[in-house]
Amino acid sequence: MSVATSPASKSTLFQELARIVGAEGVIEHRDELLVYECDGYVIEKSLPDVVVFPTTTDHVVAIVKLCGRLGVPFVPRGAGTSLAGGTLAVGGGVMICLTRMKRIVEINLADGYAIVEPGVVNVWLTRALAGSGFHYAPDPSSQTACTIGGNVGTNSGGPHTLKYGVTVNHVLGVELVLPDGSIVRTGGVTEDNPGYDLTGLIVGNEGTFGIVTRATVALTRDPEAGRTLLGVFADVESATETVSDIIAAGIVPAALEMLDQPMIQAIEQAFHLGFPVDAGALLLIEVDGLDVGLDNQAEAIAEITKKRGGSVQKAIAWRTRKEPEYVAVWKARKSAFGAIGRLSPTFCTQDGVVPRTKLPHILRVITQIGLKYDIKIANVFHAGDGNIHPILLFDERDEEQVKRVLKASHEILEECIAVGGSVTGEHGIGVEKMEFMPLLFSPADIAAMIAVRAVFNPEGRCSPSKMLPTGAGCVERKTPGRMASA
Repeated sequence: MSVATSPASKSTLFQELARIVGAEGVIEHRDELLVYECDGYVIEKSLPDVVVFPTTTDHVVAIVKLCGRLGVPFVPRGAGTSLAGGTLAVGGGVMICLTRMKRIVEINLADGYAIVEPGVVNVWLTRALAGSGFHYAPDPSSQTACTIGGNVGTNSGGPHTLKYGVTVNHVLGVELVLPDGSIVRTGGVTEDNPGYDLTGLIVGNEGTFGIVTRATVALTRDPEAGRTLLGVFADVESATETVSDIIAAGIVPAALEMLDQPMIQAIEQAFHLGFPVDAGALLLIEVDGLDVGLDNQAEAIAEITKKRGGSVQKAIAWRTRKEPEYVAVWKARKSAFGAIGRLSPTFCTQDGVVPRTKLPHILRVITQIGLKYDIKIANVFHAGDGNIHPILLFDERDEEQVKRVLKASHEILEECIAVGGSVTGEHGIGVEKMEFMPLLFSPADIAAMIAVRAVFNPEGRCSPSKMLPTGAGCVERKTPGRMASA
């Protein structure tokens, strides 16, 4: 139910919200609401009726209780970097923007944890830990903008999660405000709490269980040293085959990223790092740990690269991740999506996953699909995880281009499923990919997930019409659900 059809008038809602957070914490005018009509997934848009900015857990409790009393749906939002429409206000309602809940509540180095509010930008925690000998390992490419609350919602990954794991591997506990306004706390400051792993269940719920107002996260010791190598290849296929060869050799890099030629050119135009713009593909390979063994690993990687016809153009030996050359290389990689603006006015980033050995195949298919729909596609992705990020370039003002992009995206994700992969590695399902869930899961699996969601969100007011298909939102299953026999 939207505010427009609610028994309560909008003015009553606005007045009550202003009473809770103050007038300066409520946005209601259309021109201001336009900022919140979509997130990083620009293809679908929906205006919230009001945006409210709580600064405390008590504010969040009061807001959701008000929504319950008035029968109004609500959706949590962080920085809006979601790339699957996860923060879209489907049908209007109240958007609860958590960016003003931005305190790092506690850093405890002795016990290796930090407690943060959901609006803390990922990189802020990294900066707060500088020089301490610890860091927060999950590092999404958007870490200078995305919030830890959003990372928890989508179980975000990042370049260094190949070795260190995704967000769920670093969240010890959460404080969650349920849609009825009650507060539950799971986990704690120690690992391996007894009982069900409710924290693991909550991480990745995409805002459909409630609103996380605090997260207790594990801190990781800094490595003693590292080596960062830039492998140069004539073509994408050689680069992707090298990825499998490195892992098969028993080497587990801290990061293993791939860029194709369009991305190389865009990044080089933006950052002037000396990347070879005529290369077919680059691999950014990083190993870290005890210094004594790193040169051997780097030499082994160089030899594997050479066997596939590539070469190592750059090899950075570092003691800390603050060294200028190291910072420059990773700034370029993590700013890749920003550099896309040099190539296209709009882009749509997909987030499929395939087994590493299927990377050459899926990239060939992506090329074929791009030609089929006359859509330019650039690629920069977490190759070590098999987590692909084809970036479809288009102009959203051209309706015909939008249609072609959607068709191309669907075919790419269908192929990911066909080779034993998934339709998301870290961006989530949101509104974009609900129709693919029946291709991955059996009806019984989806029914079980809906039942779990109903335990937390029985009336469906929190983030409605997200993640799980119901009714007409499903598509006909073409293959058995992979999880049906699990």
